[in-house]
Amino acid sequence: MHAVLGIDAAWTQGQPSGVALIADDSAGWRQIRLAPSYEAFVACCTGSEVDWIAPPTAGFCDASALLAAAAHVLGDAEIVVVAVDMPMAITSIAGRRAADQETSRAFGRYGCGVHSPSHIRPGLVTQTLHSGFSRHGFSLATLAPRARTTPALVEVYPHAALLRLLDIDDRLPYKISKSTKYWRGATTTERRENLLHQLARIQGALALEIRDVELRLPSSSAVASFEQLKRYEDTLDALVCAWVGSRYLAGDIVPYGDETAAIWVPPRRPSLTA
Repeated sequence: MHAVLGIDAAWTQGQPSGVALIADDSAGWRQIRLAPSYEAFVACCTGSEVDWIAPPTAGFCDASALLAAAAHVLGDAEIVVVAVDMPMAITSIAGRRAADQETSRAFGRYGCGVHSPSHIRPGLVTQTLHSGFSRHGFSLATLAPRARTTPALVEVYPHAALLRLLDIDDRLPYKISKSTKYWRGATTTERRENLLHQLARIQGALALEIRDVELRLPSSSAVASFEQLKRYEDTLDALVCAWVGSRYLAGDIVPYGDETAAIWVPPRRPSLTA
């Protein structure tokens, strides 16, 4: 069996990163583990329950720890793709890459332009993650001729992926930090309910692609702060990354970039009514 590790990697050391693990068996892809941080993922793979109430911990990615933890729950399955939402390249990142330009040209019309990286942000965070998985044999997938080999490290852009997953033509308003921009004049309760609705849409669409998706979103009344919702956003983004990794393995994927870096996005699905 093949497995995919999805990571919604924070661009700074001070923020947590969501992690998702899925595996392919005879019946298709299924969720193995979900967690709102690296530490929580390692813990839940070795017998602990994920605490969705306590704030998730931040820190650098320890590729060795993640892979070792995943091995505890994968049995005969092997991780062949690590799909990550963070800029990566085989050269130093000093600014906007061809991958950022090409992806923005393709998806900017849908409100999905790409943020510009720099040598500082994500800087050491992406270097640590990239080099960590490289030491375990995961090569960055680019437009070079060897791009489809595995084990592979695949860069993902969840906003563009969600256009394809949900078959929509506009950026999905689900980012907690932008709720006041999405719904100007709405009350705190209304914004919280709107965000939960969008997160539920993502979860529902992923459940059609991946079995046993067990993330339990809280009720609106149980959410004490928008910060509490952020951990669910990060975890679902990680599961989106994992889904994109599964499409990479299936060959149902399009790269945007050049031979130094590429962002991988599933293509638009054929219309059932066409």
